[in-house]
Amino acid sequence: MHPQHFLTRPDVTTDSLTTLRRDWLGNIRADLLAGLVVALALIPEAISFSIIAGVDPKVGLYASFSIAVITAITGGRPAMISAATAATAVLMVTLVKEHGLQYLLAATVLAGLLQIAAGFLKLGNVMRFVSKSVMTGFVNALAILIFLAQLPELTGVTWETHAMIAAGLAIIYLFPRITTAIPSPLVTIVVLTALTLWFGIDVRNVGDMGDLPDTLPVFLIPDIPLDLETLKIIFPVSAGVAAVGLLESLMTASIVDDLTDTRSDKNRECVGQGIANTATGFIGGMAGCAMIGQSMINVKSGGRGRLSTFAAGMFLLILIVGLGDLVARIPMPALVAIMIMVSIGTFSWSSIRDLRMHPRSSSIVMLATVAATVLTHNLAIGVLTGVLLSGLFFAGKIAQIFRVTSELSPEGHERTYRVAGQLFFASAAEFIDSFDFHEALDRVVIDVTNAHIWDISAVAALDKVVMKFRREGAEVDIVGMNKASETLVDKLATHDRPGTIERLMGH
Repeated sequence: MHPQHFLTRPDVTTDSLTTLRRDWLGNIRADLLAGLVVALALIPEAISFSIIAGVDPKVGLYASFSIAVITAITGGRPAMISAATAATAVLMVTLVKEHGLQYLLAATVLAGLLQIAAGFLKLGNVMRFVSKSVMTGFVNALAILIFLAQLPELTGVTWETHAMIAAGLAIIYLFPRITTAIPSPLVTIVVLTALTLWFGIDVRNVGDMGDLPDTLPVFLIPDIPLDLETLKIIFPVSAGVAAVGLLESLMTASIVDDLTDTRSDKNRECVGQGIANTATGFIGGMAGCAMIGQSMINVKSGGRGRLSTFAAGMFLLILIVGLGDLVARIPMPALVAIMIMVSIGTFSWSSIRDLRMHPRSSSIVMLATVAATVLTHNLAIGVLTGVLLSGLFFAGKIAQIFRVTSELSPEGHERTYRVAGQLFFASAAEFIDSFDFHEALDRVVIDVTNAHIWDISAVAALDKVVMKFRREGAEVDIVGMNKASETLVDKLATHDRPGTIERLMGH
């Protein structure tokens, strides 16, 4: 018996306890203050997202409380804020309009189950295929969208509103020079609220956005028929919500990773988001996901652990249920100033300077991601556009590395073609064009020692070359094929099958 065997479990347990202590107790004061700031900023956003979806404000508020609290426990990224979002709300509009709230709740539950399945299937690993250019475009687009969302509070308003927003921004940026013990956004909310109440300044406040609930959420089962027809109605919406929610959450997790120089568990985040959405559907809330704006507020206010996200959810519930009358009087200019700060801080200003220095393809991907996201107001479309362009540019670069050289034997009857590079759909046409099929040869050797055959397009190109040479009467040998390429060719190629040449001659 080896003594070291007894060390395994205690080491794992110690690491787990250390992680738990760090995530929940390592930054208590800053996490609680950051959570309070986030909770205050969440209220008007949750109300507005409810309005977008066509439901009562309490649906979005309850969802924001539930999702924040549950993802704090189950999620894979500490300090990331998840709640009701516009990205998921817009997908529910038609469902609510045609079938009502109960179907929305059922769709939320199903979306959560799909996200849990995605986590167990390790789909969080797809983030490896999102390039730095797409990430930068995603961040810049979000910054622009956050600012554009504030325009209704900046246009057609009184000069007092503009003055208060300017005062809020001054507090946000200047107060940290005095002390960083208290987050400056929290100071902004307190000071501007006190000013409006003391001087009776007439500006829009949180209460103008919608009525705040005065009761705790209760457990309920969506009142819908459990049949195939219901599944046909909610599944398309649930699938869309699950996909968009995970995409935005995983992208936001990567951004918070960079901001905090820490790593997150993307597959655990998928499961955590799913558990949160499933549970939220049973307390009358709508589906949500990670919020880049609120996550930025949290991190910039000092939030680093799971406690900050948990506190945001709990403070939100306390504020709307217990202190609703006071919260309703918070002036919107204070929250607008905070969101403008988030917009400025989120935008990657260095990316503008880097447009000249970076490769043109990288800059195009970044700009296309920004343009697609801003024009459609759909983060999923923007990111997919960027990923698609990245893939096309990558394929183009790999195809350019491909080359075919040849050498004629001294007798002039045999030519050896040496293929180097990656043979796939983007290089298949160049591969075919590299051969002279009209040269009078007895034997052709195609040496693929330095090449790899990747897909059906490559196999089809190889078939075409071999059969064309054989049609001209030449014997063709393929040499140097690696094991993976050989497996693919043996499975898909047709040039050695009986009757292939006859069919080609028939054409």
